[in-house]
Amino acid sequence: MNWWKRLKSNNLARIGALVLLIFYLAVLAAEFVAPYDPYESQADGALLPPTQIYWRDQEGQFIGPHVYPTTQGPVDLQTGDRKLIVDRSQPSPLRLFVQGSEYRLFQIKLPLPTQFSLTNPKFEDVEILSGIPARLRLFGTTGPARFNLLGTDEQARDQFSRLVFGGRISLSIGLVGIAVSFPLGMLIGGISGYYGGWMDTILMRLVEVLMTIPSIYLLVALAAVLPPGLSSAQRFLLIILITSFIRWAGLARVIRGEVLSIKEREFVQAARAMGGRSLYIITRHVLPQTATYIIIAATLSIPEFIVAESVLSLIGLGIQQPDPSWGNMLSLATNASILVLQPWLIWPPAILIILTVLAFNLLGDGLRDALDPRSLQR
Repeated sequence: MNWWKRLKSNNLARIGALVLLIFYLAVLAAEFVAPYDPYESQADGALLPPTQIYWRDQEGQFIGPHVYPTTQGPVDLQTGDRKLIVDRSQPSPLRLFVQGSEYRLFQIKLPLPTQFSLTNPKFEDVEILSGIPARLRLFGTTGPARFNLLGTDEQARDQFSRLVFGGRISLSIGLVGIAVSFPLGMLIGGISGYYGGWMDTILMRLVEVLMTIPSIYLLVALAAVLPPGLSSAQRFLLIILITSFIRWAGLARVIRGEVLSIKEREFVQAARAMGGRSLYIITRHVLPQTATYIIIAATLSIPEFIVAESVLSLIGLGIQQPDPSWGNMLSLATNASILVLQPWLIWPPAILIILTVLAFNLLGDGLRDALDPRSLQR
């Protein structure tokens, strides 16, 4: 377990792992962490800035952290600005673990394909886990006012709640992507390196062709031909399949190179001499020897899937409104007026994407250093 000790002693890797743990726990329990429904609009609450927290009432008495009902006032015809209307007569205390609207914690619904076609795919949402009914929220108010931690968007929806729920898509697409692409790359790379000859030639030429395709242009082209009537869950599934289709080639090429050396070792020769079938030897003896590289490559590949989803959603070809994802929330950055006047709509998703990619890279670098055979021999 020397590698584990080396990993724990790497402070940057520990920071990256801690950040990812917090993010994934938050999106897994998004209904509990988010104070409001991400699709719910509040009356006269469009484009509200982050709610100001007060500690004293109108008379100057200390009553603890609280907020007041805030709405947008009428537009000033001379300046074009809208002043905020704050009702100071109704203080609403801020509390942890407050009761809110009813939800189901850990509910899982997946779009399962009933008929797959690139031009007319059909899916049916199947409930995998019904979830736990609950009303408790991590934080909120106990009065009429709403606490918009990061303000509201143009549809008067709470930005923080949408950010938490949007993380489910942006963070899970990387995990699901490597679950699809890595087994394919490992198997094809293992078969190519183990058998060699004409099979190696054909498979490697296919890999080289796929590696020459610019990934972002292929994603844009394929995403653009998807039917417009698809739900976000269905589009999410197709984006994963499209992204995974072009991501396995590089892994297969590296695995093939490692298998070329591994297949000549004594334990592989012994398994072959004892009558083991080729596919069994590849999956049972050869591919496990590449586990070190697979773990590192998977950790460093997840950010690529996250960025791909963000780019597609940013240009309008990924997850569509009203369903949130960090990418389509960041798409508001294309509006210069929002970028200047409502920066709270832009910076939070941008910072979260940067932190997630950075955390995965720090963890991947730490794993690479900890699992390096040359380091283990010191």
